[in-house]
Amino acid sequence: MDFEHVLVVGAGQMGAGIAQVVAASGRRVALHDPYPGAVDRGLAAMRTSLGRLDADVEGTLARVQPVDDLVAADLMIEAVVEDAAVKADIFSRADEALPSTSVLASNTSSIPITSLAAVTGRADRVIGMHFFNPVPVLQLVEVIRGLQTSDETVAAIVALARDLGKTPAEVRDLPGFVSNRILMPFINEAAYALLEGVAGAEAIDTIAKLGFAHPMGPLALADLIGLDTCVAIMDVLHEGLGDPKYAPCPLLRQYVQAGRLGRKSGRGFYTY
Repeated sequence: MDFEHVLVVGAGQMGAGIAQVVAASGRRVALHDPYPGAVDRGLAAMRTSLGRLDADVEGTLARVQPVDDLVAADLMIEAVVEDAAVKADIFSRADEALPSTSVLASNTSSIPITSLAAVTGRADRVIGMHFFNPVPVLQLVEVIRGLQTSDETVAAIVALARDLGKTPAEVRDLPGFVSNRILMPFINEAAYALLEGVAGAEAIDTIAKLGFAHPMGPLALADLIGLDTCVAIMDVLHEGLGDPKYAPCPLLRQYVQAGRLGRKSGRGFYTY
């Protein structure tokens, strides 16, 4: 499969990063986001990121075309909010808008690929392509095979990930995949330690950074990911695996209810 033209749906932090690395590889990118101003903000973020990386800013941005709706492309990479209904709607519409030969990929961090494939007529060409934030810097791409994803589709996405300068890791389509099956309980337990007064946020993060050699503590990382996204992923794990250990910490839910979503809202476990 030849992915020379890629449609990226979602121009937020993840979508803009994905569009950037795809365009930097020499491919044409159509960037779509229905929210007013989102694509412009995404392009501005790409310009800043490319400048920091001392990359070809103008050449890369010239390969990114804003579009008002889903358009025909060789590959769609969806990177919108972690909401199953929203993603399913995009996949249903993409199944109509893109050629039958196109591959439909999701950057989801927890929602089952098999459920997204079920709303299309091409389950063999639906796959997970989970990038990590910040996309231009971090090397990993989780490649998630749905129940009916073909070997050909998996091989093509693995090859694309490598061509983008990433390291692909193939995983099965189970709740949370591998990354969030491990990461989210870690963040959740850190939130419980804070809730129970075991230590303050800075002490918890310092212990993780210096004791485990992590570049960032779990609470600061949760702020970067978005506390609402963390809760959404924990809910998927809890529902999908049926184990109470995956229930979100009450403090996480309370912060989300208060609008303390992390960096994107200016306050989470820390103030920004």
